[in-house]
Amino acid sequence: MFSPPAGESSTTPPTGRPREHSSGICGRCRHNPHSPTTSEISFQARTGRNRVNDREELLTIIRKFHNSQSEHHFVAGVTEIQSSGACLDDKDRGAVLEAALDMRIAAGILADRFEKEFARKMGLRKARLTNSGSSANLLAVSALTAPELGDTRLRPGDEVITAAAGFPTTVNPILQNGLKPVFVDIDSTTYNTTPEAVEAAIGPRTRAVALAHTLGNPFPVAEISALCAERGMFLIEDNCDAVGSTYQSHPTGTFGDLATVSFYPAHHLTTGEGGCVLTNDLTTARVVKSLRDWGRDCWCEPGESNRCGKRFTQQLGDLPYGYDHKYIYSHIGYNLKTTDIQAALGLSQLARLDDFCARRRHNWRRLREGLDGIDHLRLPEPTPGSDPSWFGFALTVLSDAPFGRIDIVNFLESRKIATRGLFAGNLLRHPAYSNIECRVSGSLAASDYVADNTFWVGVYPGITDEMTDYMIASVREYVSGYRRSQVRVVRTSLEDKR
Repeated sequence: MFSPPAGESSTTPPTGRPREHSSGICGRCRHNPHSPTTSEISFQARTGRNRVNDREELLTIIRKFHNSQSEHHFVAGVTEIQSSGACLDDKDRGAVLEAALDMRIAAGILADRFEKEFARKMGLRKARLTNSGSSANLLAVSALTAPELGDTRLRPGDEVITAAAGFPTTVNPILQNGLKPVFVDIDSTTYNTTPEAVEAAIGPRTRAVALAHTLGNPFPVAEISALCAERGMFLIEDNCDAVGSTYQSHPTGTFGDLATVSFYPAHHLTTGEGGCVLTNDLTTARVVKSLRDWGRDCWCEPGESNRCGKRFTQQLGDLPYGYDHKYIYSHIGYNLKTTDIQAALGLSQLARLDDFCARRRHNWRRLREGLDGIDHLRLPEPTPGSDPSWFGFALTVLSDAPFGRIDIVNFLESRKIATRGLFAGNLLRHPAYSNIECRVSGSLAASDYVADNTFWVGVYPGITDEMTDYMIASVREYVSGYRRSQVRVVRTSLEDKR
C-alpha cells in the first residue's frame, strides 16, 4: 500500500553519482562527494512526503476503524452496563498511533509534557507520572520518610490515620514503610470519615493522615487539612476517584501536602495503566521523582545529561570524586515510570476531562432524582460544601429491608447492570490484615455495615440516559416487586451496633 515511486527502493537513493577519488573530492565536478546531489535531494523530499502521506493514511484508517467499532446500540437486558470504563475516541487512537510510529516506547518528552499540563490543570506546581494510582500512593507515603524532610520526616512506628472502609492501596504503603495505621470509621451517608473522628484518633506518635475521597465524594478536606496544619501532621489526599471534584470551590487534590491520582481505565481520564503524584513542594517533588526512578540522585529531565553542570565534578557518599551523577543513588527506590505512549493517550484525554466530569455529574443526578423516595435503600449524599465529580452511585440496603444486598445485586447483574461493593468494605475483616500492627480508634460500625450492605453502580461517561433510565426502572422494579420467598439476610442497624 505504501510503496516507493516506480523503479526506486524505499531505502536506496538514486544512483548516477560521480565517482569518488581518493582525495575525497570529485575531480570532474570538484564538489564534496558527501554533499547530496540534486537527485538525492529530490529523493529525500519525495520519501519525506511519502512518510507524511503514509502517516496521514494510517490515521485515516484508524479513524475509520474507530467509527466502525463505536457503532453499538443499547439493548436493555442484553447490553451490559459497565460500572466503569474508558471513553476513547479516534483522537485517542490517533495519539497512541503517532507515539508508536515515533517509537516513543519509554518515558520521554510526552511524559514530561503530560506532567506539566496535568499539574497546570490541577493548579499545582508539580506532577510526577507513575505506572498506577497504587504506585502513586506508595511514592507519596515513601517520600514523607525521606531524609530531605529533616526532623519532620516519618519514621518507623509513626502513626498514620486512615479510614477502615476503602481501597487497600490507600493503606498498604503505610505498612510497607514500617508505619502504623490508625483506623477510623466513616459517615454512613457520605462514606467518608469526619474531622471529629480524625481528631479523636490523634495520639502521641500520630504524624500523618491519608484519606481517599470515596467514590469521588470529597471528605471534609479543608477542615482536616487545617487540623493537620495545627497538629504538625502531613496530609495525603488519595484523589484517585475524585479528579474534577471540588470542596469549598477548590479542587480536591490541592489541599494536602501530596495528592495521588489514578489513570486506570475506570477513572476520570485514562492512560491505560497509570497514575501520578501531585505536590506544590519542590523538595518533595524531587524526592518522589528519585524514588520513582530507581532512587537515583540525578534530577535531569528526559533527554538531558548535565542539567546541574556537575555531572563529573562531585563527590558523594564513599564514591570517588567525579563519579557519574546519573548513576549515584540517594534513596532506596523503585522503577515505577510510565511511557510516552501512555502519556500520549493521557494528553489526548486531558482535553476532554471537563466533559467527562460533567457527564459523570449528569448521570449521578439522573440516578439520584430517578430513585428519590425509594423504600429500603439509602441513597448517597454529597458532602456539604462539595461538588463531586462522581466515580459511582452508592446504594445501601437499610436494616428493615425484606431483602439483602446479595439479593438485589444478583437481580441487577441478571439484568446486565454491573455492580461493585464499596471496595474492600472494612479492611480489617480481610485475611491480609488480620495480624497487622495497627490501632483502631472508636467503633467501626459504619464500616462493618457498608461491608455487608452497600454496593454501587456506574456513572462513567459511557453511560447514556437510556441506560440510566433502565437502571432506575430495574432498581424500582426489584424493590417494589421482590420475591418474598427469598432468604432474608439478617442485618443489624447502625444504631444497634453503636
